[in-house]
Amino acid sequence: MQSQLTQFRERIAAATATQTPLRLRGGGSKDWYGQSPRGELLDTTPYNGIVAYEPTELVITARCGTPLREIEAALAQQHQMLAFEPPHFGPGATVGGMVACGLSGPRRAAVGALRDFVLGAVLMDGQGEVLRFGGQVMKNVAGYDVSRLLAGSLGTLGLILEVSLKVLPRPVAETTVRLAMDQQQALDSLNRWGGKPLPLSASAWHDDVLAVRLSGAQAAVTAALHQIGGAVMDGAEADAYWHGLREQTNSFFTADQPTPLWRLSVPSVAPACPHAGAQLIEWGGAQRWLRSAADPAAVRALARELGGHATLYRGGSRDSGDGGVFHPLAPAVHAIHSNLKNTFDPARIFNPGRMYQDL
Repeated sequence: MQSQLTQFRERIAAATATQTPLRLRGGGSKDWYGQSPRGELLDTTPYNGIVAYEPTELVITARCGTPLREIEAALAQQHQMLAFEPPHFGPGATVGGMVACGLSGPRRAAVGALRDFVLGAVLMDGQGEVLRFGGQVMKNVAGYDVSRLLAGSLGTLGLILEVSLKVLPRPVAETTVRLAMDQQQALDSLNRWGGKPLPLSASAWHDDVLAVRLSGAQAAVTAALHQIGGAVMDGAEADAYWHGLREQTNSFFTADQPTPLWRLSVPSVAPACPHAGAQLIEWGGAQRWLRSAADPAAVRALARELGGHATLYRGGSRDSGDGGVFHPLAPAVHAIHSNLKNTFDPARIFNPGRMYQDL
């Protein structure tokens, strides 16, 4: 793989010298996420393979171009998993793209986000230098913040070459129940249950039906079932439901495609969203999906009223002057982003404008 690193370094050096933007890309399964990609393609998929996997240490290290399905298959053999349930959005999903996009699935509210599982990373910066942050053991925190910084950076800070991730054992028992209730009742119930020692690992409300997944020891799951109640879903049906939610292949995400899809990140205790558009709620009330053709400024104002922010997830005018995909940054936060970009990518060649137009 040393020759591949040399090729990467030469491409980056040439791009820096000529001020040519580079579009860092793995399997391309998330090309739609963020602002429109720009620049000459730098394909990361040739740099692949699992570097190290220690099941007893709960750590796996892999190169950026490694298919995500390969990682999950290796973990499944040891009855382990990427607990944050990263979405693939296509068969070509890679580990590097997973970290760069920073997206987490249904289990995020129970175990933490992707960034919480990044133990270490190897990065090639805009000078072609290979930088190492963090480590391969859970107790090694040297440089940990820089490793986490790469999660969700959309490749704007550099080329992620390698990552070390914490993994967790699969739960012994898992059961999903459905309960009929309106949005506010669902939010109240989720926040009430969240304050109790219940093994909640995922939740989703849509069309006046709340689905709750319980995971853990069989005794804990059984006891929680007695407290929560509801109709128990068939195991295969439940697996398909949560997989469809993670990959956004269920009816809520596939219907009304022309209507923009917004993701609102708000406090779980925020009241029911008054917007008339179709809605789906995850993460115990903290993530709210909204189908809306309303003016972007109005949707973002709604998110602020609820105590959070809004992301234009799919559809809509992504590169227009109405705020783009991501919630506008406060001046002080924007300055931090700009300083980081200047530090890691002074020539600003990596995925320019992918997060914000001027970064």
